[in-house]
Amino acid sequence: MPTAIKVDTHTHTVISGHAWSTLRENAAAAKRHGLDAMCLTEHGHAMPGSGPFFLVPAQRMLPAELEGIRVFYGVEANIVGMDGTLDIEDRMLFSSEWNIASIHDVCITPGNVDENTEAYLKALRHPAVDMLGHIDDLKTPNHFETVVKAAAAAGRIIEINNNSLLIRKGSRERVEEIVGLCRRHDARVAVSSDAHFDEMVGSVKPALDLLDLLNFPEELIVNRTLTAFEKYLSERKSRLDTARPSFLGDRRSVRRMAKDMQKAGV
Repeated sequence: MPTAIKVDTHTHTVISGHAWSTLRENAAAAKRHGLDAMCLTEHGHAMPGSGPFFLVPAQRMLPAELEGIRVFYGVEANIVGMDGTLDIEDRMLFSSEWNIASIHDVCITPGNVDENTEAYLKALRHPAVDMLGHIDDLKTPNHFETVVKAAAAAGRIIEINNNSLLIRKGSRERVEEIVGLCRRHDARVAVSSDAHFDEMVGSVKPALDLLDLLNFPEELIVNRTLTAFEKYLSERKSRLDTARPSFLGDRRSVRRMAKDMQKAGV
């Protein structure tokens, strides 16, 4: 079991509205903590106080490397419908480098166990969703095994969120259950800080200690090294290249048709 991760896959800056550090401060902290890379995953615009809906294209002006740290740009999209609807447009999700999909109770009223499970399953159908965030949250009860099996089958990632072990009431037992299910079903995980302050970046010892205690296979941790993470990203690129013509093309044509009908007064 690694004693540290080399890529933090879940970090926020002041752009998310309720975080406290800048991108440069986070990158500097990542370097101090021995990381090789981090993912910038600002909250989608349904989160109160977060950035604009065009957050993803705005990130294109940012450097690929900062303070000696490779920065992968993406979002933490909010699931805003029990049908798996996300608050980030499809074309933007396809153009970003890494995407998390999460349920936050300030963006949607969570459903019951079955409804939340269905929301996660439908979010996983989006080719550009890479990881489900903090499914252990007590506020979003779901059928863990169903969700974990679906993520494994789709080649997606289940987050082991270090913040859950620190701030989410009752989450340790729930995280233990999820880790056991991921091991049983060969579901890959990413151990993330969910940093909202620079010193949190890369700080995931409680989560790694738990995985070690539960004898979780190291090879299932996609962010254990930059090489392992880039291997997943290569797999991701193939998935998106295959899905883009039908998934994104259809949606663009629908939007064009709607605009044409509007212009024609239909």
